[in-house]
Amino acid sequence: MRHRRDTVTRFCRSLKLKGFNAFKIELARHSVLGASSRREPVSTDTLAGRVQESGRLAIDAVHQATELMDLNQIGRAVELIEQAPTVLCLGSGGSMIMACECDHLFSTVTGKFTTISDAHMQISAVATMDPKGVIILFSYSGATTGGIQILELARQRGIRTILVTRFQKSPAAKLSEVVLCCGSNESPFQFGSVPAKVAQLVVIDVFFQEYCLRNQESCNERVQYIASALSALHI
Repeated sequence: MRHRRDTVTRFCRSLKLKGFNAFKIELARHSVLGASSRREPVSTDTLAGRVQESGRLAIDAVHQATELMDLNQIGRAVELIEQAPTVLCLGSGGSMIMACECDHLFSTVTGKFTTISDAHMQISAVATMDPKGVIILFSYSGATTGGIQILELARQRGIRTILVTRFQKSPAAKLSEVVLCCGSNESPFQFGSVPAKVAQLVVIDVFFQEYCLRNQESCNERVQYIASALSALHI
């Protein structure tokens, strides 16, 4: 095993790279460049060209998200949310933004959703959470240390988990009861691109709409309560 690692290290250094991780980044970068070269070229030298390219990337993200969706997993996610007394939306970095968006959207139709942004408070919340509750974790890579710790703790306590990620075979996916793949290929240098967020928003909207369809009476009632309360602000 050690001989193999030494061979890989020598190979990477022969390419003037610091190690295997640097090699993986270079490989990913060239894969992205190769994929870009296979698409119909769009000039980004002008504002009009850049606008067109941004729109195309967002549309591609939506297509990828819908193609990757597993209808059985969507249905299972909705069932877990219906059964849970509380639903905790979690993530880190850009994924925390998606967790907040999920919490915000569902808060218009149910009072069981909440979110926490601080990493230490997230762990504390999972450690004391009602085991009948559900955690929705957003992690594009499915490999962040914090996300994996949350899922491991949730599994120890018997808490049900839903993961929104790009990678079906990621470490986090192996620890999650339900996995919703969000689509949109992101280079290792983007760190939370807009198309990746668009893809995750599509996934959120799909299981939100499904939840509303299955719980029309209670959802409509809550929407009316909120509309009535907000209208009082403008009197």
